[in-house]
Amino acid sequence: MPSPTYRDPFVWHELMTSDVNAALAFYQKVIGWKKQPTPQDPSYTMLVAKTGPVAGVMLLPEEAKAMGAPPCWMIYVGTPNVDETSRRAADLGGSVLRAPADIPQVGRFAVLADPQGAAFAVFTPKDASMNPPRADIGGFSWHELATTDWQAALDFYQRLFGWQKTEVMDMGAMGTYQMYGLDGHTLGGVYNKPASMAAPPHWLAYIHVPDSKKAAATVKALGGQVMNGPMEVPGGDWVAQCMDPQGVVFAVHSTKPAVKAAPAAKKPAAKKPAAKKAAAKKRPAKAKKAAKKRPARKAAKKRPARKAAKKRVARRPARKARAPKRAAARRRKARPRRKAGAKRRRR
Repeated sequence: MPSPTYRDPFVWHELMTSDVNAALAFYQKVIGWKKQPTPQDPSYTMLVAKTGPVAGVMLLPEEAKAMGAPPCWMIYVGTPNVDETSRRAADLGGSVLRAPADIPQVGRFAVLADPQGAAFAVFTPKDASMNPPRADIGGFSWHELATTDWQAALDFYQRLFGWQKTEVMDMGAMGTYQMYGLDGHTLGGVYNKPASMAAPPHWLAYIHVPDSKKAAATVKALGGQVMNGPMEVPGGDWVAQCMDPQGVVFAVHSTKPAVKAAPAAKKPAAKKPAAKKAAAKKRPAKAKKAAKKRPARKAAKKRPARKAAKKRVARRPARKARAPKRAAARRRKARPRRKAGAKRRRR
């Protein structure tokens, strides 16, 4: 799917329905659009998204009914010259369903069909500086053509509008899904409709919504039908093909949800003043406990000292008893020795 901010060549979308009021109420709830009257034409109501008007709603014209056209969404492709584009389309094998005509104060348009029969409109705004609606939420983000010969159909649009082939996808039994774009931006896809699809070749516009699943559930709740989906498509986006209560086919598209970044690790919160005060109050209690333990430790140390003192006291008398013997020995040593000659004389 293209970037929702790219301004594509699909400049307008118009719902031609059998019940304008019922259609307005339905799409307001499913898509979230708001309605806005048109001053130039009270029978034409615009649907407005946050970015501005994106589409219009009108009663299916009698001339369209006479041609067998059912209620449908009509896509408008911007062109510098409606008359020249109409002639060119006819030369390429297409047809002009409604000749070029003016819309007072708005611009000029024509309704055409490609060689396979898919209808579309071309439009030149009166104000050349007018920009197409953005494909943001509430806008149209994808345009898909179901046809009988996708190669011939795409060749027609390439010559008419200058579109180019972009990516291609193999759908297996359903064949090839060829995407197309302009200036490097992919706009939609073209494929051969299966035999089970009873509708003739047609364009299908996808509306950008926040959540395709929720939109599809709302369609069912309001009496519409979900024909296909909701389903995930390559790239991660979600789509659902639906039908409103008046039988008009449309599709919703929501982009792949963005991956949320992991939350950053939280830093430990600093201690609050109250916590600090509480810690300060606890300190005296700890000091008291330490003080209680100290006397016990001192007493334990003194007990062995007292026992040693008693042993010393007990030993002292023994030392005193030995003192006279030592004194006598000292006196003996102090006496002068007699000479051997003196002894002999006495003899």
